[in-house]
Amino acid sequence: MRIKVIALAALACIVTSAHAQSSVTLYGVLDEGVDYTSNVGGNRVYELTSGYASGSRWGLRGAEDLGGGTKAVFQLESGVNLSNGAAGQGGRMFGRQAYVGMSNDRFGSIKLGRQYDSVVDYLAPTTANGNFAGYLFAHPFDNDNTDNSFRVNNTVKYASPSFGGFSFGGTYSFSNDTSFANNRQYSFGASYANGGLLAGAAYLRADGVGANANGAIATNDASFIAERMQIFGAGVNYTFGKATAGFAYTNSSYRDPLTNGYIGGSLASSGNTLKNLRYQNFEINGKYQFAPDFFVGAQYVYSMEKYDSTAGTVKPHIHSAGLMADYFLSKRTDVYMQGAYQKIAGGSTDSVMDQAFIPGTQGVSSNSEQFVARVALRHAF
Repeated sequence: MRIKVIALAALACIVTSAHAQSSVTLYGVLDEGVDYTSNVGGNRVYELTSGYASGSRWGLRGAEDLGGGTKAVFQLESGVNLSNGAAGQGGRMFGRQAYVGMSNDRFGSIKLGRQYDSVVDYLAPTTANGNFAGYLFAHPFDNDNTDNSFRVNNTVKYASPSFGGFSFGGTYSFSNDTSFANNRQYSFGASYANGGLLAGAAYLRADGVGANANGAIATNDASFIAERMQIFGAGVNYTFGKATAGFAYTNSSYRDPLTNGYIGGSLASSGNTLKNLRYQNFEINGKYQFAPDFFVGAQYVYSMEKYDSTAGTVKPHIHSAGLMADYFLSKRTDVYMQGAYQKIAGGSTDSVMDQAFIPGTQGVSSNSEQFVARVALRHAF
């Protein structure tokens, strides 16, 4: 009897120790609200929509302590549309993230699977849409992916630990195709955070964007379908007291773009071919924390577009502005209001690109202007 008691006690110690060294966390964010859009194809639209300031999601993340500061880690994160219960990101079960990897306190982490690129990791936090505001504050068509319109499949990602506030990392995404470069992606970036200062920069290149369903950026995930995409940029935020001010610059270019994932259809005018599309986005943003449970944020973006087709080169410019107020009812629940406006001016492309479109609306405006207002409830768990 004494031997059995000792054996059971030893087993209990082993189980308790194993449990202490491993953890799995269930988490999520639920964001649902009412939108008003001034012009979608010439009509006003009122609708209930999901996941704007934060993408609605649920997920599991876990870690197992392997000793010596090393852990095995994983994350499975699923986007969900609260309005109808559908899975997000093209109906994928874990469309936001799905990876397994290893992390070490001294050397950083290596992760394998569907993940975020370096623009999202290092540059986006210096923008309003990649920080506090989300979807409606994205740059035109989210051309620089600072709003995380697409994830990258088949990805190996390295992320360094913080060295006195400085961190860096990069991704490589396999095409999983017999043609090695057909729909591959690579990116790298870095950021520095110290006191009230946050600075970040990143570069991304993808070939054969959206060329197939199994590559780095799948057809039903791409913001643009194009032969090549390049994005680079840098931004800085500084917090002083209750106020935060920021500036970000991004440059994105698309070779032989065909369609856009938000609006579909050809981007070229009738009878012409669009050879190159380029955006330069200049953003200023600000946020003021009136109280621990209430802040107001704002953004203005000036986008210079270069539309190069067989009919010639046109250079429209786009004005985008946004305002947000957010009140926290508790640490995990808040109510927010947003308004966003876009105006296209300058040269005409004689295509759908002349019609205003704010990401998050049902479709393009019938003219060069569009306005959206939103009131929403958000809960985190």
